[in-house]
Amino acid sequence: MLNRRQAALRLDIPLEMARRHGIPSWVPEDEIDRLEADPPAWLLQSRAARKPGGKPVWVELRCEVCGFTEAARPKKWWPDYTYLSCMHHGSDELPEPAAGLRRREVDGIGSRFIGIVDEAPAV
Repeated sequence: MLNRRQAALRLDIPLEMARRHGIPSWVPEDEIDRLEADPPAWLLQSRAARKPGGKPVWVELRCEVCGFTEAARPKKWWPDYTYLSCMHHGSDELPEPAAGLRRREVDGIGSRFIGIVDEAPAV
C-alpha cells in the first residue's frame, strides 16, 4: 500500500492533483501500476502540458554530508545552491568555497535542509 503522497511521487503529479482526482489516502501499488500503464485523460493531459526542460514536479534533495534524501516540491524562491546539507551539520563538514567566492546559507529547503550558496561578492 502507498499513501497519497507516495502515489503522487510515482505518478509525478502534485499532491493536490492526486487529491482532486480521487486518489485515496491509501492506495494499492497495483492500482498505481494500472494508472501508469493506462493513464486516464487527466494524467495524460497533465503530462502533455509540461514544458520540455521546465521545472520538475518533484525533486530529490540529498545531503552532501550524510546522504539523507527527501522528495519535495521545488519552490520558486529556492536558490541555485552549491551544496545541500541537513540542518544539524556544520559548514565545516563541506568543502571550502572556491577562491574569490563568499558563502551564504539559505534555510528552509525541504523539511530539514540548508542550501549553501557560493557566489561572487557583490560589487
